[in-house]
Amino acid sequence: MAHGRFTRRQERRAAVTARRGKGAATHRMPEITLTTFPDFGALAGEWRDLEERAEAFSFFQSWTWTGCLVEERFTAPLLVRATTEGRTVGLALLNRCRGSLHLGQSGDHERDSIYIEHNGPLVAADAPPGLAGRMLAGCWGEGRARRLVLPGVPPALAAGAGGLPLRAQRLPAPFVDLVAITAGAADFVASRSRNTRAQLRRSLRHFSEAGPLALLRPDSDAQALAWLGEMITLHGEAWGRRGRPGAFAGGFVRRFHAALVPAARARGELDLLRIQAGGELLGFLYNFRHHGTVYAYQSGFRPFPDAQDARPGLVGHALAIEEARQAGLARYDFLAGDARYKRSLATGEAELAWVELVRHDLRGRIEAGARRAVVALRARLRAGSGGTGRGFHVEPRGGDSVQARNLHERD
Repeated sequence: MAHGRFTRRQERRAAVTARRGKGAATHRMPEITLTTFPDFGALAGEWRDLEERAEAFSFFQSWTWTGCLVEERFTAPLLVRATTEGRTVGLALLNRCRGSLHLGQSGDHERDSIYIEHNGPLVAADAPPGLAGRMLAGCWGEGRARRLVLPGVPPALAAGAGGLPLRAQRLPAPFVDLVAITAGAADFVASRSRNTRAQLRRSLRHFSEAGPLALLRPDSDAQALAWLGEMITLHGEAWGRRGRPGAFAGGFVRRFHAALVPAARARGELDLLRIQAGGELLGFLYNFRHHGTVYAYQSGFRPFPDAQDARPGLVGHALAIEEARQAGLARYDFLAGDARYKRSLATGEAELAWVELVRHDLRGRIEAGARRAVVALRARLRAGSGGTGRGFHVEPRGGDSVQARNLHERD
């Protein structure tokens, strides 16, 4: 059997029991079951309990994110649960939409414009290897599902989910390895390239003329929401000058973050930073902290068109990175995208994939084959017209990808 593909018989299974591992015949592998319309109240407790026993997982896999406005985002939910002797060892929440199953999102453009990354099933630390992929492969047991949509997942996870690839896009996710910088006995700015150091130092000197640079955090939910509103305004104005609406244009997006901010703050997971020089506002970073990682999710900065050396975004991130390093955190994650400032500040990068799979049957093989032919034709046309012809592009049915658009608007 080809790597990453499952037979139709395997895909039709509503409950998947993995094969016993070699040399461990006395230990049963987890049973995987599918539940439609789970009780979200009960699921919240079960999810939090599994978080306490889980291997490393991202903020976007936590119930803080998953459970935020969950009833609105998952209107036709499918819960995938892996259990061993009655003990939950894996959970994944998907939504059914127009014949597709969407991992961690709804399938609706507006509701998905919150943009999820580092996505995947939540699994226990003692779960057998490959369980997350087998859980997704079990989704094909939902007989009405033709497609499986996996946004912002590790490429290896998509490869283990079964089905046939219909659309795929891989993007770099730059990060700063804070542990490595500390081990090198240098502060963050000193660790950067000569050109980046020069840009940062010129900008730091420029803003320091107004007074000491400072990172401030909100001291109440009310202040956090007020700062969020200011950040959204600055973000929207910046993108408006480029003729784009920005990532917070939709009403649902604003309601989602208005609910997420106090929920994350209550658990110490919000890292909303106000950057000031003296009493002068430079802008905001809307980050999250989770298990030793800072996720740089969004930002909004004032324009300084008359000051060539004024780069508030670069300075804001540099200050936040150095503070995180001194606090003993492990990683500062810029999330997906190849914006220039990310390349300048990052010390490494991971890779995330946005993948759409189709059921592995005759109809699916025809769909996948037709898609490959279209992609090949477009590549030849781009090559003939002097284009780059680079890889696949995510093109969800129904129009442009809201997520891909917001990815660049976040940069």
